[in-house]
Amino acid sequence: MQTFQAYIDLLKTEVVPALGCTEPIAVALAVAKAREVLGEHPQQVELLLSPNIFKNGMGVGIPGTGMTGLPIAAALGAVYGNSSDCLEVLKGVTPQVVEQAKQLVDSDMIKVGVKKDTEKLYIEAICSGSNGNVAKAIITTKHSNISRVELNDEVLECSAEINGSTNENTGKQGTIVVPLSIDEIFNFSTTVPFADIEFILQTVDYNLKIAQEGLTNEYGLMVGKKLKKYVDNGVLSDDVMNNAMLLTAAASDARMAGCAMPVMSNSGSGNQGITATLPVYSTAVRLKANQEKLARALVLSHLTAIHIKRYLGRLSALCGCVVAAAGAGCGVCYLMGGGSKEMGYTIKNMIGNVTGMICDGAKEGCALKVSSGVGSAIQSALLALEGIVISSNDGIIEDDVEKTIQNLGEVGSKGMSHTDELLLQIMVSKK
Repeated sequence: MQTFQAYIDLLKTEVVPALGCTEPIAVALAVAKAREVLGEHPQQVELLLSPNIFKNGMGVGIPGTGMTGLPIAAALGAVYGNSSDCLEVLKGVTPQVVEQAKQLVDSDMIKVGVKKDTEKLYIEAICSGSNGNVAKAIITTKHSNISRVELNDEVLECSAEINGSTNENTGKQGTIVVPLSIDEIFNFSTTVPFADIEFILQTVDYNLKIAQEGLTNEYGLMVGKKLKKYVDNGVLSDDVMNNAMLLTAAASDARMAGCAMPVMSNSGSGNQGITATLPVYSTAVRLKANQEKLARALVLSHLTAIHIKRYLGRLSALCGCVVAAAGAGCGVCYLMGGGSKEMGYTIKNMIGNVTGMICDGAKEGCALKVSSGVGSAIQSALLALEGIVISSNDGIIEDDVEKTIQNLGEVGSKGMSHTDELLLQIMVSKK
């Protein structure tokens, strides 16, 4: 039961509400914290960001603004927001606040730079005041982890080494939070008392609302909305796969275009939270599964995504939808009667199929990648239920699913490090 509680705590830590894309929101959070320490609205804001944060914040919509990018996110943090709200720091933004933030951007008071040779998730916000004071807030390791706060070079808060070696497999520096494996996740998810995991149903409450918003209104590329049009007119079939794809894509459409509605994230990513939730929910509705069955499937999905993501790292050159969709595939597999073995097959089929999908920043086009990942996940689960699995003769697949997951992490975190650099180079050089 002690291990069970650790899994519950892990879910409550990694599956949390987030308003807007987590990279620019984390930037706003860091600036808001620095502004609070400064004690006034800053006259100038300087950002030093890791390449991955910079990449993921360039082209995504910022809630409530009708604008994209890091400068407006930083400006909102400079004039508004309470750092105690964490990844919901921009909730309640008004048109008046947005106008103030736009004036900061137009006055060229927001400077954004890249800081190389640091960990992949690094945000340094430096706010200068009218009286010569300078406040600094640094976020590392997790999007909501404010690890260092300074005022005029005096350290006020320091929760971790800024450039220490953090192992994503063990959570916080040097401390193993809880060991995970597919067998252990399945055992926990299927035997833990329902009352202890009922909270996971909140992921549906959050993520379904933004999906319905995406289906109703015109956001981004309207991937979900247009797929639904073709389902409604009979061009596409009204089946489990298409409904899961369109529902998940619609939520991503709205989120990436700056919809001012929170989502329930997973491992610091709203799109991953959406992808780990909505295909499972959609399938459960089709199968008329009860709330307990749905909750257990959601726990399977979210914990599997967390498990795989630890090997890959929070930010990488590989698209996180592959990870979250693999989790969703496991949840779907369970809903259809699969066990731990079939979950392993599902993950191997996913890793053997869509590994290599690059992350070229957060943007409206993410909805297409989410849709592709969900389609592959359901296909992988259905094949797994038939006993079909990619063999260990193929590529990075091994007989042991845990070793296969580790191989994926090696490819994404080490093998594609140069890819990450090249992606950023291409993105910043576009005219």
